[in-house]
Amino acid sequence: MLLLTGDIGGTKTILRLVKVGADRKSFETIIENKYLSGDFPDLVPIVQQFLSASPQTNNITSACFAIAGPVVNKTSNLTNLDWQVDSNRLEAELNISHVSLINDFAANSYGVLGLESSEIYTLQAGKKIDNAPIAVIGAGTGLGQGFLIPQDDKYQVFASEGGHTDFAPRNDLEIQLLQYLQTKISSDHISVERVVSGQGIVSIYQFLRDSNFSNESSIIGQKISNWEKKIETNIDPAAVIAQGAIEQNDSICTKTMSLFMELYGAETGNLALKILPYGGIYIAGGVAAKNLSLIKKKEFINNFIQKGRMTKLLQDIPIHVVLTPELGVKGSILYALRNYN
Repeated sequence: MLLLTGDIGGTKTILRLVKVGADRKSFETIIENKYLSGDFPDLVPIVQQFLSASPQTNNITSACFAIAGPVVNKTSNLTNLDWQVDSNRLEAELNISHVSLINDFAANSYGVLGLESSEIYTLQAGKKIDNAPIAVIGAGTGLGQGFLIPQDDKYQVFASEGGHTDFAPRNDLEIQLLQYLQTKISSDHISVERVVSGQGIVSIYQFLRDSNFSNESSIIGQKISNWEKKIETNIDPAAVIAQGAIEQNDSICTKTMSLFMELYGAETGNLALKILPYGGIYIAGGVAAKNLSLIKKKEFINNFIQKGRMTKLLQDIPIHVVLTPELGVKGSILYALRNYN
């Protein structure tokens, strides 16, 4: 059996073709490619380009795609990309008899069940309890959240849209950030995704810059300005800011990433309080893995556990940073192996 899988995000799309073993548990990768999602008007031409590179595509009967957005009635409108993905249309246009769509953090949740020890970095050992809930959170283009609840000898996976809950500031600086964003986007509702995500890094930087927190360095300031003015559209502003913080050569970048990690830790702690994931909480998404040296600092953990009377509870929860960028692809494969006959 050949299975086409993919992780479809607002920034990038990863597609993988795998050969499933006769036991329907093992699989072997045949080909994998990555694409910039924004370079295409829809998922179909990406898949068509991918399939044209493999001679075995005529035998594909099933596909499973992890989608960065809610999936309702086999359809998803991506949250951070102007795409609508429909499984029935994909089946027809790609000539694949069975196409499944699952939320990307449902896929990530399946994926953590198949992680190797080399694919994680343990941020807090905690006290793991077998058959306890597991939580997954990840800042990338947006902020995804999901969780797993033990059921018999397996885990039941649940997606959520927790990244769109309210951003709740905790001090004067965060209140000013909230007010800045409310004015900037002309909305009273500011979701936590607006500050804990790749776009959130940029928003925090812009807030600090526009609030005259410190003088902007000429090199980084020019890059951000060129991106804002669409002079250089290939710039990843969040990566530029994070690198400035890692190299400690820019005070606004350093403060941006420090505040970002505080907010990321606080939101991860919020999720942990709601699920009590003593089976572990896994931090996925591109931001954490790419900035491991920053998330290992005190800001994340201190704000994760800073929950008053509940601090001791959170100190006992294991926290792992997922290092592999292909968790969603792995999860979509595991979902397909579990659910396809």
